Amino acid sequence: MHSEDLFTNYSQKENNAPLADKLRPKNLDDFFGQQSILNENSLLRSAIFNDKISNFIFSGPPGVGKTTLIEIISFNTRSKLIKLNAVLSSVKELRDEIANAKERLTNSKRKTILFIDEVHRFTSVQQDALLPLIENGTITFIGATTENPFFAVNKALVSRSLIFTLLPLAENDLKKIIQKVITHYSKQKNSKKVCLTQDAMSHLIKFSCGDARKLINALEMAIETTAKNDAKEININLSIAEDAIQKKNIVYDKNGQNHYDIVSAFIKSIRGSDPDATLFWLANMVEAGEDPNFIFRRLLISASEDIGLADPNAIVVVQSSCDAFHRVGFPEGLYFLTQASLYLAMSPKSNSTKSIFRAIETIKSMNAFEVPRHLKNNSNSYVNPHNYPGKLVVQEYLPKSVRGLKIWEPNNNGWEKIKYEELLRRKEN
Repeated sequence: MHSEDLFTNYSQKENNAPLADKLRPKNLDDFFGQQSILNENSLLRSAIFNDKISNFIFSGPPGVGKTTLIEIISFNTRSKLIKLNAVLSSVKELRDEIANAKERLTNSKRKTILFIDEVHRFTSVQQDALLPLIENGTITFIGATTENPFFAVNKALVSRSLIFTLLPLAENDLKKIIQKVITHYSKQKNSKKVCLTQDAMSHLIKFSCGDARKLINALEMAIETTAKNDAKEININLSIAEDAIQKKNIVYDKNGQNHYDIVSAFIKSIRGSDPDATLFWLANMVEAGEDPNFIFRRLLISASEDIGLADPNAIVVVQSSCDAFHRVGFPEGLYFLTQASLYLAMSPKSNSTKSIFRAIETIKSMNAFEVPRHLKNNSNSYVNPHNYPGKLVVQEYLPKSVRGLKIWEPNNNGWEKIKYEELLRRKEN
């Protein structure tokens, strides 16, 4: 292939690249947001400027600058930077790059930075394979993930890396990005003068949810599909902005950390007996396309963990609602999700089922113990409560070494309170 052809292909790729890629910052001065980890005195900024990159994991939702930071590192390092995507790259590619890194270090003493995007998608075996290479300095590892690395990434890999959490971009940062897009269009060969109404700008910022890529893509769509007016200007009003960024203001990412935050808020609203907040977070999950089975699983857990014996019917209501949902499906099935959620939110609360963990800790801390003779299988000394009035008889049910141990802590709520008081009265009689 001739050099002219190479240049032409490169130019075509540049022209066809999304605007978000064209505008990607090449240095930290043009990078917007993340001041908590990139301020003047930050460790990360110093590491980038001084080419002292260590093993890093960048965690955060989409469009907040994880990949951009990698690009900036690549412009500021003498090391060879290799980029792999955990979803698209094969095991062979990983092995080849590792072999190249070893050869590079041996022959030229040049280090290799191995960047793995969506590192949480790597299998445990693949992640484990990186550990000895990190330990002996063959590679410097950088990973990017939308998941919580403490849950989704190999613990050994996490322990060898500095974790940097990137946050959704603030309003002022998003305004700067909008201005950058407008400036970009004004400097093109076929320049365009772009004007946004305040309502349009506010809408784009609000519904981009701190995602720079989403904001740029929406603004690019609005500009490219809007005709110039008589004054040769492209005016983006609220109606155009609404069409350009159609996704609702749902702060939710099924594959990211925010997924767990929303679910946590949902369950904590149920636990806090707040029906309004419960419905708010439920709607957020439904509109984001969350799997109803996942929501019902969390509701089943809450029915036992948070309501428990205060209302034993709670788990029955959730399971019945789940069965009904699978018979009906969406959209009417939403009624069953709502009924189950509201029932739990309004139910009396008890977390006494967590007493099982106290029992487990007791077992772990005990020395060897023996089952009391009268409780052993086929024992002749066992006294059967069914043979006595009230179906109750006094006898020991715990090993001798822990007699009198109190594990269960009943809650003074609902059905549990009533039944516990009945039990105490029966034992007194």
